[in-house]
Amino acid sequence: MSSTSFPPRAAPLPGLQADLTQCSVSGLSSGAFMAVQLHLAHSSMFVGAGVVAGGPYRCAESFRAGAVLAGDAYVQGALFICMNPLIPQAGPDPERLLTAARATAQRGDIDPLEHVKDHRLYIFTGTKDQVVQSSVVRTTEQFYRKLGVTEANLTFVGDQPAGHALITTNLEDNVLAANCPPYLNQWPEGAPSEMQSWTILRHLHRKLQAPADRLSGRLVRFDQTEFFGDEGSCCFSPYGYAYVPKAVEEGKVKPRVHVALHGCKQGYNYVDLTYGRPDRASDPPYGNRYMTTTGYNEMADTNGIVVLYPQVEGIDDGRIQNPEGCWDWWGYSAPDYYSQKAPQIRTLHRMLQRLGQ
Repeated sequence: MSSTSFPPRAAPLPGLQADLTQCSVSGLSSGAFMAVQLHLAHSSMFVGAGVVAGGPYRCAESFRAGAVLAGDAYVQGALFICMNPLIPQAGPDPERLLTAARATAQRGDIDPLEHVKDHRLYIFTGTKDQVVQSSVVRTTEQFYRKLGVTEANLTFVGDQPAGHALITTNLEDNVLAANCPPYLNQWPEGAPSEMQSWTILRHLHRKLQAPADRLSGRLVRFDQTEFFGDEGSCCFSPYGYAYVPKAVEEGKVKPRVHVALHGCKQGYNYVDLTYGRPDRASDPPYGNRYMTTTGYNEMADTNGIVVLYPQVEGIDDGRIQNPEGCWDWWGYSAPDYYSQKAPQIRTLHRMLQRLGQ
């Protein structure tokens, strides 16, 4: 379904009186890059972030001289600096990006960076990742350390032979070292490991109850179109999803919110594009797995956490080139893709505000 022609609207995202000072965010790949951007843009709302295979803030702008046009330079930066630099020394420079972040905060385009030093960070890279190199993800760790995040609050995992994926315990998922869709890999048999989403949530929120064996709540489909601004969809799909525990829906607990950002090709409405047109004959069969099988819901269910699953999709036309349905971390939606005014970040913020009503 093209973003220019929407199906009938779903129910609106409900207001759940969530505590918007205790939000957290995590993401994989492009979702990890966006998690960093959202975290810094609205750090006063967050307690921490989980970054799985993602680079530092404004990484794509590392080498503006790479092309005459800024947009072309940022695309090249995304590909050859923030994903697969020829050598680690050609990767992102955390100090330079920290300077850019400070300048952005001084302009008032993101929240003051002082919030971040008390936050909790979980950062993961697999040694077999062939999509976003481990050397890049290590600069994300360095970037957050330069922001003042303490040793006790920052967990960096870089010694697991994992490919480019969120890691689960699902037998249906790819082997650990895989670098292919659906970008969900499983821990090998006998490994004393849990769902990676559980590890992330435990680190960000501390002292959580054990995950549910059986879910009590429900996965809510909601209309994303009401959150669009004048700029249009900017690759958002018609529908988003939120897991709402039963205790939250019944008003028994004041919830926190975790924003779970899928990676490229992982949105429910992702479809291969052929010459810019959706190829529905080859629809991927895994569009809902990120929101249903990654373990976030089970941990959220017993801990009064609403999990927001916003959804973006691929567009490849004369205005936007995003055929793989990635979050914008290189500027395809706007030059200030990294700020509070950015179309995607502004849309996500509106969703959080709704949940706080």
